[in-house]
Amino acid sequence: MSRLDASAKRAALSARGDDLYETPPVAVRALLRAEQLPHRIWEPACGPGSIVKELRQAGHDVLATDLIDYRSPYQDESGFDFLMPFPMPEGIEAIVTNPPFKNGQAFVSRALTLCPKVIMLLRLAFLESERRRSILDEASLARVHVFRKRLPMMHRHGWDGERQASSGMAFAWFVWERFHPGPTELHRISWETA
Repeated sequence: MSRLDASAKRAALSARGDDLYETPPVAVRALLRAEQLPHRIWEPACGPGSIVKELRQAGHDVLATDLIDYRSPYQDESGFDFLMPFPMPEGIEAIVTNPPFKNGQAFVSRALTLCPKVIMLLRLAFLESERRRSILDEASLARVHVFRKRLPMMHRHGWDGERQASSGMAFAWFVWERFHPGPTELHRISWETA
């Protein structure tokens, strides 16, 4: 029996593919050092499970869903469209994900309606948009953890081309907390442990 409402399912994305750029494990480990995460977390764009694996190894109970079935042991359910209307899964205390790039704003907006703590890995340029004012200036953006050094390259899922050592884009973990009272804090973090 499904842990989620069947009304949130729909067909897979077509022409552009699944828009999956897997999160480097070092990025998740950096988040775990920078943020106190609750026990019960939902990863709604889990892909093959790079975020899920790190969170579970750190002792978190993670509900892992995605629109696409990656046939991964780190994925609990497939065919689940996070952007469709549905009730919040029971017991979830935070949403943590690296959303599909083209749906970043929609994922943040939807997550903020569902959960009191939302953490997303986004391009640092996400801060620059006037049209995202409602989720950046008016939605309790508590912290932005900017990587001091570019993350290892995140290639699109299935990429067989040349591998590069680091990304050409700057990324950060954006943390929204529903009852955050003050201004947004900016922190510089490292994905390297030494």
